[in-house]
Amino acid sequence: EVNARTGPDGGLDFTGPYVHGRAGDRFLYLSWGTVDGAGTFEMFRRAKIRFADIDAGLMRDSMAGGTVLVGRLALTDRSGHPLCARVRPEWIDWRLATAGAG
Repeated sequence: EVNARTGPDGGLDFTGPYVHGRAGDRFLYLSWGTVDGAGTFEMFRRAKIRFADIDAGLMRDSMAGGTVLVGRLALTDRSGHPLCARVRPEWIDWRLATAGAG
């Protein structure tokens, strides 16, 4: 879960246990890896989703209450490999959904 709020400068800011980066340039990582028999996770690739790439109006609409912002994306690139590096905005379909509907 990621929480959005209006920062002191009037811009949007984001918090949550998986949010990285500094104010104004926050992002999430989607990590790919393997889990061994002992349950140890070893990452082999990750993708970065920048909050600055999300339409600010859509983000503010989600903050108004009653809805959540949901991003849907393919987890593989055009070659069939795990999506990695910065995920471009055109690769993610952002929509508002009823809270709790995910």
